[in-house]
Amino acid sequence: MAQEIKATATQAPKEFGRVESIPSEHRRMSNWDLFATWIGANANNGTWYIGGVIAACGFLTASTTLVVVGLISYALLAVASYMGYRTGLPAMALTRASFGLRGSFIPSVINVIQFIGWAAVNTFIAATSISYIFGELFGWPLYGKPGGTFGLIVGIIIMSVLHLLSISLGERSVRLIERIGIILVVVFVLWESVVVFRTVSFSEIVGWQPPHNLKMSSGVAADTLAAFNLAWVTAASDFSRFTNKKSAATKASFLGANFGLFWFAFIGLFATIGTAVSLNHFDPNNSDPSTVAAKLGLGIIALLVIVLTSTTANAVNLMSAGSALTNMTHRLSLNVSLWIVTLAATAVTFIPVYLASFLDVFETFLDGIGMFLGPEIAIFLMDYFILKGKRYRLSEFTKVHGAYWYAHGINWVAVASWGLGVVAYWGLKQVPLIATTVGATFIAMAITAVIYFMGMRFTRPQAVKMQA
Repeated sequence: MAQEIKATATQAPKEFGRVESIPSEHRRMSNWDLFATWIGANANNGTWYIGGVIAACGFLTASTTLVVVGLISYALLAVASYMGYRTGLPAMALTRASFGLRGSFIPSVINVIQFIGWAAVNTFIAATSISYIFGELFGWPLYGKPGGTFGLIVGIIIMSVLHLLSISLGERSVRLIERIGIILVVVFVLWESVVVFRTVSFSEIVGWQPPHNLKMSSGVAADTLAAFNLAWVTAASDFSRFTNKKSAATKASFLGANFGLFWFAFIGLFATIGTAVSLNHFDPNNSDPSTVAAKLGLGIIALLVIVLTSTTANAVNLMSAGSALTNMTHRLSLNVSLWIVTLAATAVTFIPVYLASFLDVFETFLDGIGMFLGPEIAIFLMDYFILKGKRYRLSEFTKVHGAYWYAHGINWVAVASWGLGVVAYWGLKQVPLIATTVGATFIAMAITAVIYFMGMRFTRPQAVKMQA
């Protein structure tokens, strides 16, 4: 099994730092650990909100799309997780083999941006809850009403302080808070489910249809869900490198991720449609957990649970963003990087306050993730499984002029393929037949994979099928 790799003076300069492969004897994660990890990854308010967003398709279309896209996306997660199990390397380090030592900064930048974005999403949902709490306690105007923006802004500031406190507690404390948060959010979801089904019947939810002018197509829902799910694929090996069980890395990860997705997204779907049926009014801008909880009359306790679980979910998002930033520049310590990404996430959270609705910003964010993440994933999976035959030279991951140095540290074939994949995604979104039915994400990924395969075969045949 892979051993630790360290940069030396004869290998890579300091900018590439140290690449650490976890030895087999130090891997402790079991099947249950990986299963629970990926349940926890999707047991949060963001997954709940996604279910509410796709409610605009109607129940049958939304549920079918949710299941199909979930199975495809997390099959990709399972194979990406296998890479971590085989090599013992984290995700961003693994992209050095396909993009080059310097070229791997592109995936790192994407990861920083996406995890800052997810932190902002969770912050906004929690800040909305805080604004409702202030409305209950002090009579402040609710968010969405005249004067309600003030309570939301105060909520954003409070959440940012909580985030800074949580990331300063360290990894063990974050894990402890995460476990408590998952328990509380499970209780909240069960409670909300009882309230929903006391109000409306299952047949009413299944038969409900959104107003025609607000209806979402299956293709838009597919791209929205794909972007949400694919975000985890780029972090899969960060967890699987801590197991020496193939089944844990693949089957357990696949099942856990889908279990968490289906559970929480379906609850969001049920709750949003149930609220629309009971109030005889549907507004996709009010699909977030805070607004629905308030409309269902769940009270301050439920809103406090949303605040807590948003804090725990963001501890993971901010840690991931901070780590990716540190991978890009070793001049910053992890603590400084965490402060930078936390403050950046706070700034991003204000975008829907002043520039557009939260839903519009959220959908634009997801569209961007799908456009950039999909081609990246297609490239590093094609590189490892097809072109390199599941064999990477671990000793080459820090070497200048080594196997993964390519041209001045960049594999321009991968970069060009990624760029063409982004263009393909954008072009497919302009084709109504595709954009409104199956979506552009997975087709663009397939196109990117073919482009990269052909490009590497014809331009760099010596880089293909290298022996470990």
